[in-house]
Amino acid sequence: MGKEILLSDYNRYGFPKISLSVLLNVFILRPIPGLKFMTIFRLVQHYRRRNRLLFYFYFLWYRRLRVKYGFDISYRTQIGKGFYIGHFGGIVIHGDSIIGDNCNISQGITIGVSNYGKKMGVPTIGNEVFIGPNAGIFGNITIGDKVTIGANSVVTDSILAHKTVLPAASIVINKDLSEFYIQNKAN
Repeated sequence: MGKEILLSDYNRYGFPKISLSVLLNVFILRPIPGLKFMTIFRLVQHYRRRNRLLFYFYFLWYRRLRVKYGFDISYRTQIGKGFYIGHFGGIVIHGDSIIGDNCNISQGITIGVSNYGKKMGVPTIGNEVFIGPNAGIFGNITIGDKVTIGANSVVTDSILAHKTVLPAASIVINKDLSEFYIQNKAN
């Protein structure tokens, strides 16, 4: 793992160094879910092949945090230094995905697998990529460095560096379908 990677994560949250008071704040006094999770995530990865006892200790903690905060991020996922999780809840990242340095993710995102076709596989995300709320990235594609993926975007093709992806505009049709969705109405 290296202390450098952990320090880079803390630095992204505004903590230039790790001290006992910082750890007390992050874990107990004013918990920061994303940083708390990433600390345990990095420790699980570090001890995976080094110390089985510590691996299982951190792995059980990691499993608890996954459920508590809604982070379905496999400990096998390769995540670069300076990873920032803006908000917790509904985050799914496939275990074979690769994410570069200094990336930001928001709530509700999915970085997942495509099981068929030419793009069968998982995404590779470059450095300094922002992934907005409820965005989905699927298949064996590459997201270049310094890409911004807007809220509610679905990405299934590779994106070149220094680009921004925006979702398609909503389509309004002239038909009332509310009766099919609003049921058991109060009188």
